[in-house]
Amino acid sequence: MMIDKFRWHEKIGIYLGTFVFLFFIMGPFIEGFLVSLKPISLLFSSPYHFWPENGSFDAYFTIWTTVPLLWRYMLNGIFIATVTTLLGLALIIPAAYALSRIEFRGRGIILGMFLSVNMFSGAVLIIPLFRLMRTIGVLNTYLAMIIPGAAFLLGTGIWLLRAYLMRIPKELEEAAFVDGAGRLYILRRIILPLAGPGVLVVAMFCFLTVYAQQFIYALTFNSKSEYMPLSVGLFGFFGRQEVAWNELMAASFVGIAPVLVVFIFLQRYLVAGLTAGAVKE
Repeated sequence: MMIDKFRWHEKIGIYLGTFVFLFFIMGPFIEGFLVSLKPISLLFSSPYHFWPENGSFDAYFTIWTTVPLLWRYMLNGIFIATVTTLLGLALIIPAAYALSRIEFRGRGIILGMFLSVNMFSGAVLIIPLFRLMRTIGVLNTYLAMIIPGAAFLLGTGIWLLRAYLMRIPKELEEAAFVDGAGRLYILRRIILPLAGPGVLVVAMFCFLTVYAQQFIYALTFNSKSEYMPLSVGLFGFFGRQEVAWNELMAASFVGIAPVLVVFIFLQRYLVAGLTAGAVKE
């Protein structure tokens, strides 16, 4: 291991620095989880107690009565993220293949334009996007959140998958061309089976990104509760007199649980895909 090449005091410094870094990263999540275990009466007590006294998981059971449509919000969020991911992949896969295999004038400019999309936040374009969604008549529908979500995935998705496709030897395609195969046949029967891990990485990226960034589109383009995702549905815990912070934190952790499970089981594929093309072979 690389860590074995350092001296003992250097190892201590590395482990200490890693611990401090992880503490600041995980600190808000740990505090949020502990808040979900505390009774609402103890959240603002003085002096403040970091570890919950008389903590319980009651909030995880009462959230379903506080916000009756919570289950619907969670399913909406998963549905929107899934459909947006599938739509994004349908556009990303052929585009990444063309930009990695076909030589044509202006290819670098197109790649730069896709990359420049990441410079713009959805909040910056929210007004023109609203007018566009109203013009095509998809406000207050799932499509109002799916279409812009898929559009903002294209840039990063194409760059990620293109780096993976460039690692596949071109000799495989040349042999298929000799046998009379076309581009679509090669993409479907040769490239996609070999690029399965790369496609999985892009799918994970798309799903996690959309699931985490549904709030602004759902709040702007939708006013019907039956289409709301979890990020907007959490507003139900904000009352006129007080905020049920313990239940809000409990609902948040319940909402991120499915995504967290997926990430834990597939994280090694994500790391492999992100580092694809980093070393020239």
